[in-house]
Amino acid sequence: MATHAVAQQQLAFPFQGGKTAMTQFFRDSLKVSQGIILSKANGLVIFKFSADDQGSLKNLVIYYADDAILVQPVIDAMKKTNHKWIIPDKEKLHDFVIPFQIRFHGKGADSKDDQAALYNFYLKHKPITGTDQIPLNLATLLPAVTLVYSNEP
Repeated sequence: MATHAVAQQQLAFPFQGGKTAMTQFFRDSLKVSQGIILSKANGLVIFKFSADDQGSLKNLVIYYADDAILVQPVIDAMKKTNHKWIIPDKEKLHDFVIPFQIRFHGKGADSKDDQAALYNFYLKHKPITGTDQIPLNLATLLPAVTLVYSNEP
């Protein structure tokens, strides 16, 4: 019985400078709002977007967000990525899916006030969900971007 192995094509990382550059870019560009800090908001935001052959951001779509309060800072950071995306050869447009994890952790994270605020956010959060399917065979799933913030200056 013959065994066949198929080599998977290794694509270049689709952000100028690679994965480390993308992580640093979002670490520098993603700024949480005062509303997020005050509510101790935590959660996940998943975007699907397209980039064209010039690396320009197109068609930004929210597929999931744990709460609307988490979305705007991610949109603001994503807009700054214009002309930084690299798409596979000969494509005019390529779709990407990118998850963002936003978490609160401060020196007082174990205090009763912080625990109460985190629990209150959890009870009152209103998730945003997409109603369309994500055709993953046509999109590249990027590594998650994690932002940990605190209420400390």
